[in-house]
Amino acid sequence: MTNEFTGFSQQGLDFLQQVRIENDKDWFDANRGVYDRELLTPFRSLVDALSPAMLMIDPQFETRPAIGKTLSRIHRDTRFSHDKSRYRSRMWLTFKRPSKDWKLAPVYFFELGPDMLRYGLGYYSADKATMDLFRHTLLRRPQAFLEVAECCRAPFELVGESYKRPRVLEQAPEIATWYNRKSFAVMATDNQVEKLFSTDLVATLTQSFQQLEPLYQWLMQVEAMKQVDPQDL
Repeated sequence: MTNEFTGFSQQGLDFLQQVRIENDKDWFDANRGVYDRELLTPFRSLVDALSPAMLMIDPQFETRPAIGKTLSRIHRDTRFSHDKSRYRSRMWLTFKRPSKDWKLAPVYFFELGPDMLRYGLGYYSADKATMDLFRHTLLRRPQAFLEVAECCRAPFELVGESYKRPRVLEQAPEIATWYNRKSFAVMATDNQVEKLFSTDLVATLTQSFQQLEPLYQWLMQVEAMKQVDPQDL
């Protein structure tokens, strides 16, 4: 049982900045207590505080407040990266269904760093097959999707790389901005880090994640389509 969420701290944000600068295991080990107390503990509490509302959105969400389940690792895997930094300067939580292909499925997320916080819903890295199914739904039900997309109002914005050339000519701009993405997320970004220090963060994230539920349910329809013979779509 975790403690009640009471907010993050400036000390925790300073740790994230310094651990990346030091890039040293001995320094990390010497300051492990700060990481556990000022970051890992409040992250676990935040997952617990958000979980009841998130399970109302999807009862199949993974909600265990553990690294590798809902919480990110601070240690980086540098085996295949040109960046050999040992540690991340950001931490995040996710709510998603357990799956080996989770990078191709919709994920709710909240992330913080030394000078920012951001949260939203989207794909970590959708593949072409996933996006083709998503585009199929836009072609078949454009007006229904636009009604769903109304949930993506401020403070959220649509982000993600787009194809250089339109995939459909003379398409309505409000559909094209979604249709031409290679992958996407709907994200709110904030540099007022003092918001991290308040218990109000729970209500902010709860309300924001609930606001995006229509989009989540639409994207889960896309997931269900992966089990259907393409000729039957």
